[in-house]
Amino acid sequence: MAKKSLRTLIGASLLAAASLVQADEPRVVAITQIVEHPALDAVHQGVKDELAERGYRDGENLRLMHESAQGNSAIASQIARKFVGESPDVIVAIATPSAQTVAAAARKTPVVFAAVTDPVAAKLVKSWEAPGANITGVSDMLPIEKHLDMLQRAVPDAKRIGTVYNPGEANAAALIELLEERLQARGLELVKGAATKTSEVLGAARSLVGKADAIYLTTDNTVVSAAEAVVSVGERAKIPVFAADTATVERGAVAALGFNYYNHGRQAGAMVARVLEGAGTSDMPVETMEELDLFVNPAAGERMGTTLPQALIDDAKEVIDSNK
Repeated sequence: MAKKSLRTLIGASLLAAASLVQADEPRVVAITQIVEHPALDAVHQGVKDELAERGYRDGENLRLMHESAQGNSAIASQIARKFVGESPDVIVAIATPSAQTVAAAARKTPVVFAAVTDPVAAKLVKSWEAPGANITGVSDMLPIEKHLDMLQRAVPDAKRIGTVYNPGEANAAALIELLEERLQARGLELVKGAATKTSEVLGAARSLVGKADAIYLTTDNTVVSAAEAVVSVGERAKIPVFAADTATVERGAVAALGFNYYNHGRQAGAMVARVLEGAGTSDMPVETMEELDLFVNPAAGERMGTTLPQALIDDAKEVIDSNK
């Protein structure tokens, strides 16, 4: 009896020690990103900074893993499988293609997505209010009507609006359908140029010359990654280029009304922290962003043959000076 009690005591001590070690082990967060460009990089940084502010510091009580698929969906699938094999506490998936590959690979690991436009259309969640399963996150659904209001304030005579998009990306295709519907309601025409990879963006933009009075770019990752190619076409052909992503204004677009993607990342980081603290993803509603910032680049407008109205410039949160 005494020996049994001693074994029981030793066993209990070992279990307590093991629990203590486990408690001291850092939490693990894996971040997968479909491609590197300013908006998605800002999301990545926002996630890290929010976690740090909440006490989860990389190299101390947190181990962060991060990989970019460089725009390749096959590589995104490999990263997803690799991360699932590492058994992290949470996987953060930045942009729709990465979120879809992680959702397909991770059946039990909690997943928080960011920069996903329509998670229902992308078949990531059952509904915005009750995602179900192991995935939730923050959407960057575009306020198309407000974007078109901005575009028409800048170029009121534009009747044919061109866009470049990747028809193979679920959210990009969904946005184009919505854009076409909203343009038709305003009596405007949509002219489309398809690009399934970044190397095709320049050719797709060139196909709009002579057909479009202005160009509007959504948050399509394939296109945003090569935004300079569209800007160069706009400058040569004197077609003003507008964007949904404010970072694209610094890269030469005329204007954009968009989210602050760093804050978007901070919002996603807060959701990650809640999961690390024990919250379940299945009943955590998908979140959206409401605050919009207007960025304008009058010099870019002049290079594209457009003078921005002073009232629009006065309304901007930031005026970019990109004189060459």
